[in-house]
Amino acid sequence: MGEIMTLENIIALVTLTGLEIVLGIDNIIFIVVITSKLPETVQAKARRLGLGLAMASRILLLLGLSLILK
Repeated sequence: MGEIMTLENIIALVTLTGLEIVLGIDNIIFIVVITSKLPETVQAKARRLGLGLAMASRILLLLGLSLILK
């Protein structure tokens, strides 16, 4: 097994981290816009549910990608 901290791997990690941050911010904005149309009594619960589902799906997709790459 080769070295883990190669320049190529570091660039890939930085790129993936940047994409995850941008997509996370995009998810937050989208969820806030969509849940703002709900009654105020359920907005907080809907936002937590939406963010939780977004996080879970992103983790599952990353795990799936890591399995494919192995």
